[in-house]
Amino acid sequence: MVDVQGTVADGFEPVRDAFADNFARRGERGAAVAVHRDGRKVVDLWAGTKDADGGGEPWRRGTAQIVRSATKGVAAAVPLLLHQRGQVDLDAPVGTYWPEFKANGKERVLVRHLLSHRAGLPVLDTPLTPAEAIDGVSGPRAVAAQAPAWEPGTDHGYHAQTYSWLIGELVRRVTGRTLGTWVAEEISGPLGLDLWVGLPEAEQGRAGRVADIEAPAAPASAGLRVRAKASVADAYADPSSLTRRAFAAITPLADENDPAYRAAELPASAGIATADALARFYGSLIGVVDGGRRLFAPATLTMARTEESAGPDRVLVVNTRFGLGYMLHGPASPLLAPGSFGHPGRGGSLAFADPESGVSFGYVTNGLQKNVTADPRAQALVRAVAKSLAG
Repeated sequence: MVDVQGTVADGFEPVRDAFADNFARRGERGAAVAVHRDGRKVVDLWAGTKDADGGGEPWRRGTAQIVRSATKGVAAAVPLLLHQRGQVDLDAPVGTYWPEFKANGKERVLVRHLLSHRAGLPVLDTPLTPAEAIDGVSGPRAVAAQAPAWEPGTDHGYHAQTYSWLIGELVRRVTGRTLGTWVAEEISGPLGLDLWVGLPEAEQGRAGRVADIEAPAAPASAGLRVRAKASVADAYADPSSLTRRAFAAITPLADENDPAYRAAELPASAGIATADALARFYGSLIGVVDGGRRLFAPATLTMARTEESAGPDRVLVVNTRFGLGYMLHGPASPLLAPGSFGHPGRGGSLAFADPESGVSFGYVTNGLQKNVTADPRAQALVRAVAKSLAG
């Protein structure tokens, strides 16, 4: 029986039960979950080990974890906040800020297309090596030269890896700062969050600060809520499909435990955070957390969770829903309620907010499972939160 550490507020005991059950029945290794409601922490739990093979040091309060695509939700806040400050026009062509991007039929790609996965750029004709992916130059150059896979703005498909260089370079062109630096200076620092897009050297040196993640697994269709369609499995198995090519934009898979990768500023996939930092971050998008400041103005919050893309996803194959940078509640990514918005990370992690209930949620794990969205451990926790709210 795993020893679950931490606390839950009265009424949120079902979340503790579900968290313990994840270790007993769903193959959990090391993990943490945090929930805030109306700016107050109501769940703060952790258990297991920092080493994904089940040995080594125990997971502790403050253990951080790479969160893969849950990073996208953090990264999306940057262009939205720049828009809120009048520095970015979401309806302007990307080439307005990044002239080299106009090549090969991308003159009409809008900033909002990048955020809503409508840019037509989920794949690279020539994949990048792990070293090229993190050098800060090769990725932006590759997406700027790439021809779209479909007419931008007419359809959507998940930009699994290319989102890093599309959003990251846009932010750099507008602000003169890397996205990771902007997050550190404008979000994590002011809010006191253990959340990084590019782990600083000082944190690298703190022994055991970041839990090891198990070896990357090839993406599989099993974690998608719509599982029965042979076309989904076929897409993941076909090396020529947009699905396989999107996830293989970096080839071979990078070692996510490598200090160089942890230091890389990859807004699509390499963010590192504690569960509580993710919950507090999303809480700051919908309200004030722990006496801090609110990030999103009401109009920005509305834009973030207003549907921009919906229906069959050219990459994930099943139906998906996106706002501006955020996945919305739906069959492929069930969240707490219809108005929830957030982002999962392939293999497990999940973070989101639900403005109507005042809930913000963060879950991180080092025991990756073969899924893209709708991880069964995360979903068990979400159901437990819903049960707790229902009383």
